Amino acid sequence: MAQILRLPLVFSFIPAIAVLAGLVPMLIYAFENGGGISFDGYTWKVLRFTVLQALLSTVLSIVPAGFVARALARRGFPGRDALVALFAVPLSLPVIVAVLGVVQVFGTAGWFGGWFPLYGLTGILIAHVFFNLPLAVRLLLEALQTVPVESHRLSAQLGFGEFDVFKCVDWPVLAPAIARTAALIFLLCASSFVIVLTLGGGPQATTLEVAIYQSLRLDFDVARLVGLSLIQIVLSFVLVIALGRIAAHPPVPHAMRLQARRHDGNPAAWRAFDALLIIASALFVFLPIAAVVVAGFADLSFTALTAQALLTSVLIAVPSTILSVVLSYSLAAHRHLLSPVMTYFAWIVPPAVIATGWFLAIGGLNGGLVLAVAMIVTLNALMALPFGVTALSPAIARLSHDHDKLCAQLAISGWTRFRVVDWPALMRPMVQAGLMAFVLSLGDLTAVTLLGSQGLITLPSLISQQMGSYRGTDAGGTALLLAALCYSLTLVSQRIGARA
Repeated sequence: MAQILRLPLVFSFIPAIAVLAGLVPMLIYAFENGGGISFDGYTWKVLRFTVLQALLSTVLSIVPAGFVARALARRGFPGRDALVALFAVPLSLPVIVAVLGVVQVFGTAGWFGGWFPLYGLTGILIAHVFFNLPLAVRLLLEALQTVPVESHRLSAQLGFGEFDVFKCVDWPVLAPAIARTAALIFLLCASSFVIVLTLGGGPQATTLEVAIYQSLRLDFDVARLVGLSLIQIVLSFVLVIALGRIAAHPPVPHAMRLQARRHDGNPAAWRAFDALLIIASALFVFLPIAAVVVAGFADLSFTALTAQALLTSVLIAVPSTILSVVLSYSLAAHRHLLSPVMTYFAWIVPPAVIATGWFLAIGGLNGGLVLAVAMIVTLNALMALPFGVTALSPAIARLSHDHDKLCAQLAISGWTRFRVVDWPALMRPMVQAGLMAFVLSLGDLTAVTLLGSQGLITLPSLISQQMGSYRGTDAGGTALLLAALCYSLTLVSQRIGARA
């Protein structure tokens, strides 16, 4: 059978090879230098805080999102579609930009400054909920929109009350969607780095990722570094496996997908409750974005340093995008038992461990800045793989199902098939995967923080430096530029994905 063009099988194992090339040298160095593995009281304290903040962030995102999604599902009003589109904006913002917006709204000198201490657990939760609440609302709203029209008509004819509609109509589709969304949010929060590093406020609010970075950069405590890394690897691996098992059984959508007219929530009290939820969630998402825009326009300047940072960011993002798309295509085309683990491998092993192992493995080379850029490009490409594989896998599976037999009958295979049959259908999802990888690399601060040097300045690292030196207005202008670039590219990617 003439199957879709597959790159050599080794390409699908490159992510694992690259990650292990960082993990193994780190472990070897630890044991050769008598570091061993340390699981002291500080390690378990960091683990408890990591799980606590991830659990609280997940609950504070999922619970309100369920009510907001139901409110949006049963209410029609002018601007509803624009509001749903607003909930996609935080997903396209680089983390450092969102942190700046949260600080400008809730910080000491912010719009609502003084209400509560921002640095510590409170600030981490606010920033995480700012990112994850809109994501959860969109995913749960999509699940609610799969309920067929007939179910709402029948519930109205049977005189169902509010609780009956929720139990018999909404909950069957919400339950699996909540499980998938909660697993994803918990994974993202457990591996959070930039938010905790910026808003943690000290050792009392430190997660595994940040503690690994501190053990590497500040103390170089190899035993603690290895112990923290192993715990993070086990935790992330369990979460990735759980997410894969939950996502492997999505609810089957009904054939009837017309816009359902809901008959519940008609009393004035329910209408007021829904309106209050929608307004509160919109303000929570809109205010940090508005703060970035206002601060950015107040000092929107394009200096030589900004131009240098932008050029550096683009020069890093372009090769990272190409590498990510190639690896994503190979992983999506070679579907084997280890594919999910390969896809998320760079999320399982802490980036600080990968970066340190690479340095140890090539310690005899003097590549300087070029070598640092190459490692940043590779790490960014690995971190973007889950998004690229998600964009390409459905299209490749559909192509294989629709065209394998016909191509075999016509003796079309290899590059000829890819050029004539596959490329026209894969062009849009490939461009979408490339744009997502480009946006992630453009807004990345983790790789630059771990692998960069003083001479390497990107837009996110420039914002971080400006925030650290209390140049808030300069940071606002740079953040607005970066946010505008990332949001524009994300919008293009979403439209391409919708057409595909």
